[in-house]
Amino acid sequence: MKKIMDHIYCLSGLGADQRIFKNVEIPETDLLPLDWVLPQQKQEPLNDYAKRLALNIKHEQPVLLGVSFGGMMAIEIAKLIPVKAVILISSIKSSHELPLWMKLFGKCKAEYLLPTVPLKSIRQLRAIRPIQNYFLGANTPEAVQIANEFRDNVDPLYLKWSVRNIFNWKNEWNPPQIFHIHGDNDKLFPISKVKPTHVIKNGGHFMVMSHGDEINKIITEICSGLNASPN
Repeated sequence: MKKIMDHIYCLSGLGADQRIFKNVEIPETDLLPLDWVLPQQKQEPLNDYAKRLALNIKHEQPVLLGVSFGGMMAIEIAKLIPVKAVILISSIKSSHELPLWMKLFGKCKAEYLLPTVPLKSIRQLRAIRPIQNYFLGANTPEAVQIANEFRDNVDPLYLKWSVRNIFNWKNEWNPPQIFHIHGDNDKLFPISKVKPTHVIKNGGHFMVMSHGDEINKIITEICSGLNASPN
């Protein structure tokens, strides 16, 4: 089978880990996880954090694939190193695409309302998991398990840091080669607010798991086009 791309670095979002990419399969391409690390401090600047993540990228001119917050981080990394392309899934490209409620929560510093202890130690929060999973679009047993296990194990410092940076993201810049795959049923980042290059019908926020075949086809076409370009 023809090799589409040597390697793609993958960043999961807030609400899941690298298992969310289990249905992503690109012919003869290595999908390399770019794992999140703990912030060095509560207020670590997003740019500084992106620099630390970028140290784990071992190839020149990489393709970065990011889901949700992972897509936002991919753009931040692309500000620091040359990249071949950034591919966003269920994400946003600029602060203009943030939904109004996130902007309002950011101004109200809503992250300070989050607990300082692991979420799994607060039994009352289990009652709202179905609501959280509804907005995530986690509608299969496997997706629900991944979302629930992430919440059980997420570090409180990382959670607060991530929420603050999502709600307060300030970005106007995009790399020259950026592709945006979005579902028309995304409840966290409504499609009415974003301008994707590719739309997945009935795709929710977790569509990277539920619509793997469609997404694989789009990514394969994108990477084939990148290989065909002179740069």
